[in-house]
Amino acid sequence: MYLCREIIIIMIKRKRYLDKIENGFNHLPIIVLIGARQVGKTSLMNDFITGKISLSLNGQNTEIAELFQKFSVIEQYLQVHLNTKLDGFLLIDEFQYIDGISVMLKLLTDKYSKLKILCSGSSSLDILQKTEESLAGRVRIIEVSSLSFEEYLSFNNEKLLKLYEKFDKNTESSALTLPIEQLFEEYLIYGGFPRAALTKNKEEKSEILNDIYQTYLLKDVRNYINNEQTVGFNKILRLLASQIGNMVNINELSKESGISYKQCEEFLYLLEQMYIIKLIEPYFVNKRKVISKMKKVYFCDLGLRNMIERNFNAIDFRIDNGAIVENFVMLELWRNKTAGGELQFYRTTDGTEVDFVLSQTTQKIAVECKLKRMDNPVNLQGFNNFCNAEKITNRYIVNRSLNTTHNGTKFLQMFLASKIN
Repeated sequence: MYLCREIIIIMIKRKRYLDKIENGFNHLPIIVLIGARQVGKTSLMNDFITGKISLSLNGQNTEIAELFQKFSVIEQYLQVHLNTKLDGFLLIDEFQYIDGISVMLKLLTDKYSKLKILCSGSSSLDILQKTEESLAGRVRIIEVSSLSFEEYLSFNNEKLLKLYEKFDKNTESSALTLPIEQLFEEYLIYGGFPRAALTKNKEEKSEILNDIYQTYLLKDVRNYINNEQTVGFNKILRLLASQIGNMVNINELSKESGISYKQCEEFLYLLEQMYIIKLIEPYFVNKRKVISKMKKVYFCDLGLRNMIERNFNAIDFRIDNGAIVENFVMLELWRNKTAGGELQFYRTTDGTEVDFVLSQTTQKIAVECKLKRMDNPVNLQGFNNFCNAEKITNRYIVNRSLNTTHNGTKFLQMFLASKIN
């Protein structure tokens, strides 16, 4: 018996983002949540204003959009439906659909100091332009992703989450960790979209991911491309899904898809701005030796990627399992990097490579991903040489089974990747 996908889902609270919103409002009057559709932005907004004086609006409603075309009109509307002093929270879902809204938000917050505005949108193509034009110094943008593995646990089993929260980088695999490791392998296949996470039926998970794929990718993207470009766009998307963890060669993409180099570049830009893929740039040490032009591609959600690949086989029965694990580690590092942090990869023409280099304001972290089970530490000469040359002391080799420290390198089981710091 499948769960009905039309029911209203009560979302489990995502404290990390709620704290970010709260902290943002301590300093600024406007917060904008951006991220792919179906990652839970609207639910976050509703969770945040629980028990607070608030008014919720939807930017896709043409009548609402009309209200924002004249300041006196939206001002009077808010005085009636929020309160006369505009003391409270205004929520605007999909705010990028409202023409000229950034100017109106500026005027409202300038005049009413107690008004706090929380907005959401699904494409940074429109949002960044709107916020940069008129709201400089008044807005904080928070990128919302699909569920991290820790959040995925909270959607499945609160007891396992509490257990996981007690784990640290020295927690070894045991009978105690086994149910968490089993959920981890499920997460690698079905990803972190909240609706999919809330059902335990694997067939229903794939149906939900297909819904998101059909309604989000194949329909929403048509707001940005012409109908005749749809076939080429889908080819590029499938090619990228088969290449996660690899460097993107646009010349090869162009040849394999049959579309122009320039069009490939535009599609890559569009996919990244719509939070479907993430492109990671190379880390430079010696520009003459580093492959410097190409970026590595990853997907922002593994479930969506596996949907595009049409492959929901278990992790042990896949030829792409190493790439999936690398994509997972990238997402965990990306979510946990501090403001101003930069995630890159290192690869030279002579074959030396490091999967990830995370540059924070106070330190650098190097991470290498290995799918295989390890019984004993191994010495990765290229990895060590790079870390020594760059004076990186925080070194991790993420693997299937080994949790130990050897010659300054931390070997860490992959389900604990969120503990890297």
